Amino acid sequence: MTMEERTARLTLLVDPRKKAVFERLCAEEDQTPSQVVRRLMREYIERRLGKPWVPGEEVSRASRRAKR
Repeated sequence: MTMEERTARLTLLVDPRKKAVFERLCAEEDQTPSQVVRRLMREYIERRLGKPWVPGEEVSRASRRAKR
């Protein structure tokens, strides 16, 4: 089982109106909110790392600081 096949729960508190709009927009793309959030997280991680993210790859603190 790869790291991306495992799941962990992330609980977010958001404005109910923003949540409703987000869910509607996700549905228009035929995607679940979870799929969209996972994609956004991956894009954020890769932007911060400056390279494609590989599940299970250790990210050092020095490389994280260098990207800021």
